[in-house]
Amino acid sequence: MKKYLFLVVFFVLAATQTTVAQCAMCRAVLETEDGGVKAEAVNNGIVYLMIFPYLLVGFALYFSYKVYKKKKS
Repeated sequence: MKKYLFLVVFFVLAATQTTVAQCAMCRAVLETEDGGVKAEAVNNGIVYLMIFPYLLVGFALYFSYKVYKKKKS
């Protein structure tokens, strides 16, 4: 099981790509700016904020697995 989990984590981390995420309103406002520095900062902030829901789900699944494993033993 540990080997399988390691492979899944490895492939998930290896498959990540740089993402560009903006809502329509942010994109419209930031496209008018020259240089794109603010647009890049907004993209980085959005991606940063997207990490936390994935971490919460990951921790919930991990602790659920731990409880399931404890009940089984």
